[in-house]
Amino acid sequence: MSALPREELRGLFLFEHLSEEQLDWVAANAVLEEYDGDSTVISEGGEATCFYVLLNGAIRMTRLVSGTEVETNRSDQRGAYFGATQFFVHQEAEHTYGATVRALSDVTLLALPSKEFSVEFRKWFPMATHLLEGMYLGWRNSDTVIGSRRRLLALGELSAGLTHELNNPAAAAVRATASLRERVAGMRHKLAFLAKKDIDPELLYQLIDVQERLVKQVAQAPKLTAMQQADREDEITDWFDDRGIDQGWDLADIYVRAGLTTPDLDHVLEQVGDTFIDGAVRWLAYALETEMLMGEIEDSTTRISALVGKAKQYSQMDRAPHQWVDVHDGLDSTLVMLSGKIGGLRVVKEYDRSLPKIPAYPGELNQVWTNIIDNAIGAMKGEGTLTLRTWGQNEQIRVEIGDTGPGIPADVKPRIFEPFFTTKPVGEGTGLGLDISWKIVVERHQGDLRVESEPGNTRFEVCLPTVEQASL
Repeated sequence: MSALPREELRGLFLFEHLSEEQLDWVAANAVLEEYDGDSTVISEGGEATCFYVLLNGAIRMTRLVSGTEVETNRSDQRGAYFGATQFFVHQEAEHTYGATVRALSDVTLLALPSKEFSVEFRKWFPMATHLLEGMYLGWRNSDTVIGSRRRLLALGELSAGLTHELNNPAAAAVRATASLRERVAGMRHKLAFLAKKDIDPELLYQLIDVQERLVKQVAQAPKLTAMQQADREDEITDWFDDRGIDQGWDLADIYVRAGLTTPDLDHVLEQVGDTFIDGAVRWLAYALETEMLMGEIEDSTTRISALVGKAKQYSQMDRAPHQWVDVHDGLDSTLVMLSGKIGGLRVVKEYDRSLPKIPAYPGELNQVWTNIIDNAIGAMKGEGTLTLRTWGQNEQIRVEIGDTGPGIPADVKPRIFEPFFTTKPVGEGTGLGLDISWKIVVERHQGDLRVESEPGNTRFEVCLPTVEQASL
């Protein structure tokens, strides 16, 4: 098809300041291309032969990340451009398209051949071309070095937090396993001791029946205060002393932690009698402690599994990039990943668990939570309260992340979402965290990101729609 006339070309913002001669060249070399909805315009990695300008319709841009297609942009703005956008850069290797672009509707595009356009562009704007090429190559080289370093540091911080959280239950499981081995050996020894006393087999069956009943009570053991624990230990110790059982104070702690009381011991005495009560209560103590240790191992391994699950949720491993999600899952997994940094800070969760799931890119939202929470932690410098609150309002889910740090100065607040703006010392911040967060929330999810701040009370509020959005 023939290209646009000069007057219509000048109506596109890219070409509005070109000279008559330059416009004539564009008109002579450009062609109009039309694509049906849901068709592919260009493919990532393909030879970059054309520079495209959108005239009508809407397009969707995606990139492959670890084998998963991730949407990076959508647009229906007349004059938006894509394709061989680095046509002005001299490279030994062929230029390739950096993304895949698909038509969301029937589209009309203006296509310029990139090689010919590069030659003319260098003639028209020689100094600008040199500056653009230098900026692009300098940015690409520095981004490769600094970006890799930044990602390694971020990964190190996150993995340190996760490792710290995993170490506690893992160490507890190891300790419990070692103690369990000792208790099982002691229980075998005590059972053999009882057998040597020519215990009536029927009595032994009764003792085993008592053991099973008491062991089942361990799972329902109540949580006691320190005072209640001490009082019960004194009662049980007195019960042992009254019946001539030596070192009753050692056994009392086990029985109290298992949730047993003196009436339970009275029942044991009724079953076995005075002759065997000493050996019986010691054997039962081994059985009770064994059950508690197995419960501790189960609890520790469950915590490990839960932490691994949180890490998978945070990374969105094996999940679709866009899905219906519960924002609380992302918030909790982010807290786990940042636990090493949180340290002694007080964390308050005020979640409305009745909120519905929302359509979102959960991996990207986790990046938003990470950026905001990490900034809050840094602002409080080891002391203060981190508050996470959720609620619903006007077909939106609101997520508020607050801290008790010194606040954002009034002259800084209007600029915090600007790219490359940072108040951190040189080398400690890139100024991109909140800019990226803004783009993810506002542009990718059609939500809103706002902040209110005063000394001791800074609150970032993320607003996310609860319904699927037609376009971005």
